[in-house]
Amino acid sequence: MSTDRIEREVRIAAPVERVWALITEAEHLGSWFGDAGAEVDLRPGGALTLRWAEYGTTRARVERVEPPRLFSWRWLLDADGEPTPGNSTLVEFTLREDGGETLLKVVESGFDGLDLPEEERRRRYAGNTDGWRQELDELAGYARQPAAR
Repeated sequence: MSTDRIEREVRIAAPVERVWALITEAEHLGSWFGDAGAEVDLRPGGALTLRWAEYGTTRARVERVEPPRLFSWRWLLDADGEPTPGNSTLVEFTLREDGGETLLKVVESGFDGLDLPEEERRRRYAGNTDGWRQELDELAGYARQPAAR
């Protein structure tokens, strides 16, 4: 079993343009993903900050922005420094229209390249595997709320 790459796909009952806004705009990203706010400089090289009441703050660097189909960032293991392959993983969102709804695929990769002991890499992989399942369920639910529109 590979522990380098997590892949999840979810069908969201909203058009691609709407889902794009939900994953790229701070007011939405900081509601369904981070529960305590977010900041997004939506351009390659831009800063992205995610906050959780329980887990604290995580920083990331935007990698690719191709509206409304592809958005990616590299997020840090810890709050300090600049993201590199040794201290961060790459998160890629790919959106595809399907009958008025959106198929959203999320791939997080790079766990094997982290500068951590193997046991810690596996722990992070397992935690994020479970985390993406929960977060994408939250996104699908959030997209159905009138306030998210």
